[in-house]
Amino acid sequence: MRQSMIFSPTLREVPADAEVKSHQLLLRAGFMRQNASGIYSFLPLGLKVLHNVEKIIREEMERAGAMELLMPALQPAELWEESGRWYSYGPELMRMKDRHERDFALGATHEEVITALVRDEVKSYKRLPLTLYQIQTKFRDEKRPRFGLLRGREFLMKDAYSFHASQESLDEVYDRLFQAYTNIFSRCGLNFRAVIADSGAMGGKDTHEFMVLSDIGEDTIAYSDTSSYAANIEMAPVVATYEKSTEVVQAARKVETPNQKSIADVSKFLQLDPTKCFKSMIFKVDDKFVMVLVRGDHEVNDIKVKNLYGASMVELASAEEVQKLMNCTVGSLGPIGAPADLEIIADHAVGAIVNGCCGANEEGYHYINVNIDIDYKVAQFADLRFIQEGDLSPDGQGVIKFAQGIEVGHVFKLGKRYSEAMGATYLDENGKTQSMIMGCYGIGVSRTVAAIAEQHNDEYGLKWPAAVAPFTVHVIPVNVKVDTQREKAEKIYEALLAEGYDVLLDDRQERAGVKFADADLFGFPIRITVGKKAEEGIVEVKVRQTNESQEMAIEELSTYIKNIIK
Repeated sequence: MRQSMIFSPTLREVPADAEVKSHQLLLRAGFMRQNASGIYSFLPLGLKVLHNVEKIIREEMERAGAMELLMPALQPAELWEESGRWYSYGPELMRMKDRHERDFALGATHEEVITALVRDEVKSYKRLPLTLYQIQTKFRDEKRPRFGLLRGREFLMKDAYSFHASQESLDEVYDRLFQAYTNIFSRCGLNFRAVIADSGAMGGKDTHEFMVLSDIGEDTIAYSDTSSYAANIEMAPVVATYEKSTEVVQAARKVETPNQKSIADVSKFLQLDPTKCFKSMIFKVDDKFVMVLVRGDHEVNDIKVKNLYGASMVELASAEEVQKLMNCTVGSLGPIGAPADLEIIADHAVGAIVNGCCGANEEGYHYINVNIDIDYKVAQFADLRFIQEGDLSPDGQGVIKFAQGIEVGHVFKLGKRYSEAMGATYLDENGKTQSMIMGCYGIGVSRTVAAIAEQHNDEYGLKWPAAVAPFTVHVIPVNVKVDTQREKAEKIYEALLAEGYDVLLDDRQERAGVKFADADLFGFPIRITVGKKAEEGIVEVKVRQTNESQEMAIEELSTYIKNIIK
């Protein structure tokens, strides 16, 4: 391709609303443009990267035994009502009515559509297992779209679904697709970790997220400093043990704590260690309220609360709900005197506190010398807190450290969550009706493009890995008005095209500085500069990943490029 024909409007200044490197550079290099908040057009260079990522995905998915199809983005509400998610999914689901007042949703995900499709067509165990996938646009009404392609309202996703007659079959396909995802993200040149995760609104269990390591990642990864263990911070179990103090139990006493709201404020005011205090928080777990207690230096993990109850939804009670339930403000909550029908659960660390401190359910007051079973009762103890750096790794090897990650893929063992709700059944070898067992496997395709850009850049621009780069080689004659430079560049261009490389020839009548600046901004793997030594058959070759340059004879180019690309 000749650069004079490319639509790639570059920007010299960083767009004011672009917060992260990938967003800034994809805009500056003319790979995409914003149409509305969280909605983007892919321009030709950006689309080429997108297609290259899709190509890798298709190759690995088909190698893993999955077949591609395409489902509609517009989905009837009836299917979502069958699964029970029409009302529970939340405001991110974009809903609409047609001219006949029939409800529809723009697909945020496709569990309902694929389950209905397979339910209507597959009736026998002989047709199972079956794995289908698509690459399709998804829509989610994000409250705050940000970071460009990393959190948008319209995005491209690969979603796959598998259907099985046995758990063993699901396990086998899950492992196969787990490996396919590992291959995909490795081929894309990403530094990533596969971490234990929560399935969220998708349902199911035994899930992993594929997280690209990045300082701007919105998820925190808890990983062992000596083993391969890694988990989303929401899912990492705490295996700490707590020694109960042997100090003499004292009588609880209410003390005045004027204007002291936080644990840090209260512990400082009362001259107590934060580990002697505990927090009290009220959550709405589906349709009932629960008080959760954690030690003062810990934080409640609402995902663990949700999983403890097997709940569909867990959220903090509002200030109004707390006032109505406890007759106090959120900041003064405590378990003493709580209503008899309010269940109280506590993290294991709370059970070791002797003569502790908690809110008194009265503004400006706290209790000290508070003890379990004497001053309040706990229905059950469980692991309810977030893991912390320095905690023992759950696998017993090393200690936990944190890293930030960008989620680019997620695999789920859905089980019968959708098949039972939607009647997706088959006849087994005994002629008995059984519900299908399902798996679900997603990749954010456009998000992966942004993640690659986030990891592969420098102060001058993008540095695409060869497997996903829009072009492999960028040929730049310094001055197209000089016949020798122009003609040599043309011959190199034609020769590399004949060898099967994607090549961009900068045939523009621009200054050399402009050409080099654009080349660094675009970030193709190899740049060949045809300059003053062209008459001697010498060109300069620059490898963008390392920014190393060297001169070589034109005859050596083919072998050199082949080795670099390998």
